Amino acid sequence: MSENGSGREYPERPLVGVGVVAIQDGKILLVRRAFEPGAGKWSIPGGLVEVGEKLSDAGVRETEEETGIRVQVLELINAFDMIDLDTKGNAKYHYVLVDFLARPVGGEERLSKEITDLKWVPYESAKDMDLTNTARKALSELFGASIT
Repeated sequence: MSENGSGREYPERPLVGVGVVAIQDGKILLVRRAFEPGAGKWSIPGGLVEVGEKLSDAGVRETEEETGIRVQVLELINAFDMIDLDTKGNAKYHYVLVDFLARPVGGEERLSKEITDLKWVPYESAKDMDLTNTARKALSELFGASIT
């Protein structure tokens, strides 16, 4: 368990999370993260899977909780490990992440406590933003080109 009680820092086992690349009118929904990992950086909506919840359902729920936007999951983009080590080589964060492509189907944009901003941006603009490594990976996988 972490110092802040969340269990996300220095977890006993990997945590399962989802991310959603929602696209509308050629633009990607990006959010600015309020908390670590990735605080202050732009990312795709997402979060942890709850016990008994399907991965795609978690993506739908997390997107709506964070942004107010309801989405329909279309397909799997990728699955990968996100492991951040501290200076001593211990896993400060360890997530197994699953990213999905989705399209908005309703809701109304709003900020939550987990994000400080949200916006729809074309892929070409997203490439130049201060993205989390995991968002950069999802967009690179989806669009088939590195956006480093």
